[in-house]
Amino acid sequence: MNLLLISKIFLIVAFVIFFFFFLRLATHKSVAMGIIGTDALTVSVSVILVALGGIYGIGFFRDIALALVLLGVVGTIAFATVIRRD
Repeated sequence: MNLLLISKIFLIVAFVIFFFFFLRLATHKSVAMGIIGTDALTVSVSVILVALGGIYGIGFFRDIALALVLLGVVGTIAFATVIRRD
């Protein structure tokens, strides 16, 4: 095994732990904490997709991850504007 593959596997394991931590945060009672949790979930899923695409050589994982991150940011901004009006 080369060092790059080991580091990608370590990154995937770290972000799976990160995913479960923010999954708990996303189910919090506060709406703002839920949005922060889901935004962090989209980032962790995107990083996992990019790492898996690098390991298996699948190129469209990067495109899916990029679309997921962009849609997550747009959703967070839309939520912030709705909350600001209240």
